[in-house]
Amino acid sequence: MTTTTRSAKALIDQESKYGAHNYHPLDVVLTRGEGVWVWDVEGKKYMDFLAAYSAVNQGHNHPRIVQALTEQAKVLALTSRAFRNDKFPPLLQKLNEITGFDKALLMNTGAEAVETAIKAARKWGYECKGVPAGKAEIITFDGNFHGRTTTIVGFSTDETTTGGFGPFTPGFVTVPYGDLEGTAKAITPHTCAILVEPIQGEGGVVLPPAGFIKGLRTLCDQHNIKLILDEIQSGLGRTGKLFAFEHEGIRPDAVTIGKALSGGLYPVSAFLANDEFMSVFTPGTHGSTYGGNPLACAVADAALDVLVEEQLVEKSSSLGEYLLGRVKNIPSPHIAEIRGSGLWIGIELNDKAGGARRFCERLQEEGLLCKETHVNTIRLAPPLVITKSELDWALDRLQKVLCEA
Repeated sequence: MTTTTRSAKALIDQESKYGAHNYHPLDVVLTRGEGVWVWDVEGKKYMDFLAAYSAVNQGHNHPRIVQALTEQAKVLALTSRAFRNDKFPPLLQKLNEITGFDKALLMNTGAEAVETAIKAARKWGYECKGVPAGKAEIITFDGNFHGRTTTIVGFSTDETTTGGFGPFTPGFVTVPYGDLEGTAKAITPHTCAILVEPIQGEGGVVLPPAGFIKGLRTLCDQHNIKLILDEIQSGLGRTGKLFAFEHEGIRPDAVTIGKALSGGLYPVSAFLANDEFMSVFTPGTHGSTYGGNPLACAVADAALDVLVEEQLVEKSSSLGEYLLGRVKNIPSPHIAEIRGSGLWIGIELNDKAGGARRFCERLQEEGLLCKETHVNTIRLAPPLVITKSELDWALDRLQKVLCEA
């Protein structure tokens, strides 16, 4: 076995040689994090303005969550659901009391939570709505990102995600995001659910027209359809509300969450629903070896406490307004559109700007880590623990790069 050198180049070369090339990250090799800050292997300090796609809402290595992780790891990490553990029931109660749902089904990754939602919708359609066997339909939307399993990518409209992975699972009907009339036309007697992101994160922080989510709620009520919202990125404070659906004053039948549920320390996700919807699951119909394990539960319990007790949702709301206002005032000829909600901004660049990646690379040189999406969009999503002075530090560098590059 060879000794690994700590130089960035050597580590990047090693990754390229031995790893699959399924990502195109910036060439920064991180080794330590604290709050909104991270350090690379050569000692340079950066501000993280992506927060692992909202997984690090509570900041890197939050001491309270780290303590919960280490203390539980010393005692009991995994039992599987073949047995019960003492951390699972208290987390279920806390999770449902905070979110207002009746029941929670814990999984590990966001994609698993979405797969759980799909299974629940289909089983409910057959057992409760009376959809003929094998005919259940779920309405989805273009520009969506719900994960990368073969079922989920089958209803993606991103050719990079779908190319070469078919044949795909039937039973999904995709309509334009934000098109309420098109959604209504897509409904049939076999429609059992509508699955939608209230804000499309991977799509570039794309907000639907005002009233769209509320309109979907009305359609679902009229046609006996379940409304399932994917809040894996948008939920748990990112948009200035606990959930993005709160901006429209509605309640979905179910929601999927993950990422920030663990404060960035351990994979934890959940499918939340009311009693009637969740009752379709009976012993043997769904599960996961690691789902609901005591280590995950201890971490998620602490992550929720941090979110509530440090008022991170409220902080996202107040600082989000400030962030959006400052970004909108950046006098850059490259900016075509600014979209945002809470501490979540999408900067759409015009076609002549040369793509968003070159700006992200320049921001890296300035000590600010962002990531492009869909060629022309820069995403901004700092940890919710960020201070106003830290935000100003980042915005000064963002303005410099957007105006000079």
